[in-house]
Amino acid sequence: MLKKLRMYLPFVNAGLQEASTYRANWLFYILGDVIGCFVSFFVWEAVFISNGGESFMEFDKGDMIVYIFLTFLTGQIIGSGGTYDIGQEIKDGTIAMRMIKPISYNSTFLFQELGNKLMEIGIIFIPLVAGVEIYRFFLTGSLQFDIAQFLLYLVCCVFAYLINFFFNISFGFTAFVFKNLWGSNLLKNCIVGFLSGSTIPLAFFPEVFRNVLSVLPFASLSYTPVMIYMGMYTGWDIVFYLGLQIFWCIAFWGMSKLIWKAVVKHLCVQGG
Repeated sequence: MLKKLRMYLPFVNAGLQEASTYRANWLFYILGDVIGCFVSFFVWEAVFISNGGESFMEFDKGDMIVYIFLTFLTGQIIGSGGTYDIGQEIKDGTIAMRMIKPISYNSTFLFQELGNKLMEIGIIFIPLVAGVEIYRFFLTGSLQFDIAQFLLYLVCCVFAYLINFFFNISFGFTAFVFKNLWGSNLLKNCIVGFLSGSTIPLAFFPEVFRNVLSVLPFASLSYTPVMIYMGMYTGWDIVFYLGLQIFWCIAFWGMSKLIWKAVVKHLCVQGG
């Protein structure tokens, strides 16, 4: 096992080097997400002001602000660019170099992304968590940080990232057939953002839709980790949704294997 892991360490280093080399690109990407986060903040602030400041579907204004910034943080942790990367490598022909290596194609992407994540999380994670907790302290007058909830949140983020990674590479593998996924990838991101609760908390949906959406894989990406961090999921709810995350993680891992076997024979690079 350790021997296999050592085989992929160069890909982790490559991810770190890529993130450090293209710092400006990464910072502008983060800046765009930060702007989107503050747009959501002002939109929801206007909603609560128009509602007279009253709570809405168990969320008061303070809860909603915490939810917005935790959703932003979670999105940065679990984000995966597998779809774009696979499509780009097929277009420029560099996929051939990855495929001739005697190692798992999927794992090379996974470990390279982990290298990127180490840089990303190392820069934004602690300041954002500290900012959220300081805000919660001034909002309630007492320290709200719960180490158990925080650790469960981290566990959820690990599973959420794996779900997102395997879902994205499964979608990315369709580039072997369709050649270009730029437009469909944008559509996919919008749909996933909506269904995951990143745009609107699932608690705001009618009960029938909320019950359906909460067991779909997309809720496991953002909504479940954030609700656990905020203490809105407790006891058996946590057990159920963690189990659901594990199920979807295994399901998408299996799906990525099946799709890979089905589409690899259709590979036709457009460059290289």
